[in-house]
Amino acid sequence: MSASILTVDDSASIRMTIKLALSDAGYSVDEAENGSAGIDKANAGNFDLIITDLNMPVMDGLTMIEELRKLPAHAGVPIIFLTTESDEAMKQRAKAAGATGWLTKPFNPEQLVRIAKKVLGR
Repeated sequence: MSASILTVDDSASIRMTIKLALSDAGYSVDEAENGSAGIDKANAGNFDLIITDLNMPVMDGLTMIEELRKLPAHAGVPIIFLTTESDEAMKQRAKAAGATGWLTKPFNPEQLVRIAKKVLGR
């Protein structure tokens, strides 16, 4: 069975790029356009990995991670930040909130697939 991945980003083109890269690698990908929708999707589904942007309308990625980490169902789910931010202080905040990893945009689709395989162990 392929791993199920949720991608949360307010950019439709970024979501499409992520979906294409991960689908081609055999993963099942679902999408949400902001942190609030991401929490709804995460609660409705059963995801093996969540990839989220940081800066989004309605709810940002950091707040979404903090909210998800409060829920036992999502405590162990790896969450990767995919963002234009590269600030060290923000990376520390993300790690403290429960982010598993960090990938800076623009990103290389092959690199994203490698990270997904590493984090998922498959």
